[in-house]
Amino acid sequence: MTAKTSSTMHIGELAERTGLSLRTIRHYDDVGLLPATARTDGGFRVFSEADFARLMVIKQMKPLGFSLEEMAEILGLLAAPDGETPATSGALAIFLDRAVHQRAKMARNLAQADEFIQRLSGPS
Repeated sequence: MTAKTSSTMHIGELAERTGLSLRTIRHYDDVGLLPATARTDGGFRVFSEADFARLMVIKQMKPLGFSLEEMAEILGLLAAPDGETPATSGALAIFLDRAVHQRAKMARNLAQADEFIQRLSGPS
């Protein structure tokens, strides 16, 4: 089954499209971050394009160090219906600040790694 011809996909296709392992996707399902849209009569998980998009957001959050609970909260805030409340805006702003801070830290670490690799490479 391919996503191009169907609006749903099995876990293997979702794993292939996202670059995540079957085990990781099953774990996200088990903890409630990515519940399968449906199950086949045989019990196999079936995912939608919306599930794919949700998983890509989870994948973006992961390297920023958010916990599973924080990811669930962020996903809930992002999925909030129109008419964002001040509380929603405030919570998202806090998460945004943390994400920006963590990304800056990662960029510094990457720059240090580049310097080390240059050192190991020897004089140019």
